[in-house]
Amino acid sequence: MKIGIDIMGGDYAPESTIQGSILAYNQLPENIRIVLIGNKEIIVKICEENNFDPKNFEIINSLEMIEMGEHPSKAFSNKPNSSIAIGFNMLKTDKIQGFAGAGNTGAMMVGAIYSVRSIPGIIRPTIAAALPKENGKSTIILDVGLNPDCRPDVLYQYAILGSIYAENVYSIDNPRVGLLNIGSEEEKGNLLTKSTYELMKGTIDFNFIGNVEGNDFFNNGKVDVVICDGFVGNVIIKEAEAFYSLIKKRNKSDEYFDLFNFEHYGGTPILGINSPVVVGHGISNGEAIKNMILHTKEVVEANLCKKIKGAFNNG
Repeated sequence: MKIGIDIMGGDYAPESTIQGSILAYNQLPENIRIVLIGNKEIIVKICEENNFDPKNFEIINSLEMIEMGEHPSKAFSNKPNSSIAIGFNMLKTDKIQGFAGAGNTGAMMVGAIYSVRSIPGIIRPTIAAALPKENGKSTIILDVGLNPDCRPDVLYQYAILGSIYAENVYSIDNPRVGLLNIGSEEEKGNLLTKSTYELMKGTIDFNFIGNVEGNDFFNNGKVDVVICDGFVGNVIIKEAEAFYSLIKKRNKSDEYFDLFNFEHYGGTPILGINSPVVVGHGISNGEAIKNMILHTKEVVEANLCKKIKGAFNNG
């Protein structure tokens, strides 16, 4: 297996991305090769500064990069030799089996949708996030920012995608899927949630348990996958990040609340596309990049994209 990394992407790149790649290399088995895509001269220099042999990596030289603030579609089209564009071309031609980056999220999304493309039958791809439960397990929430406006049929597909992701990557057997709402009663909610509930009720495509509320996320026994539109989902994960920051600023240490540190999760796959792509946080440090690479390995090994294709082809 080969995993490609956009070395030039991220607020602290390329130092953080290379340091994270070194950390990941030390934890990966020998049959997994990390492919660094970026300025070769800089990569070699930073590796040597970290007393690490750059020959342990496969290096693909790229002198162009898509900056964090660039327009995603224009940048992807105007910079075909950028590290992101090269990475997606390698993924499309199976020169790498997974691609990860913490750079321009929009450009990663454009590359995913227009290069490796959406799985037939998927209306809109999505991204998920994991929120920690007290028992050490996770609640998967999606969408978390890709699609702020959704239709009921889109949310229905998110439930299928989230269920497959939770089962195959997080090893949650028959994951319980809940629709995020302002109350647990069937008649609660706005037009979107009421219509979505009607679609989900009685389904055999996933284990739907009904409406769930915001205070159910961290409950050990309530729900495994929570479905919502990207506007609401993004607010929730940003609020979780904010509470973690507040706790750390007050020099509080707690085993559970430490799990809210995004570094532990590294990144999230884009669900609903033909090949494994994992997007990391723009402020990722070396530890977060390491975990982004390790999570990419998990997604590839789980054959997640193939299983999603099978679910939608059979449907």
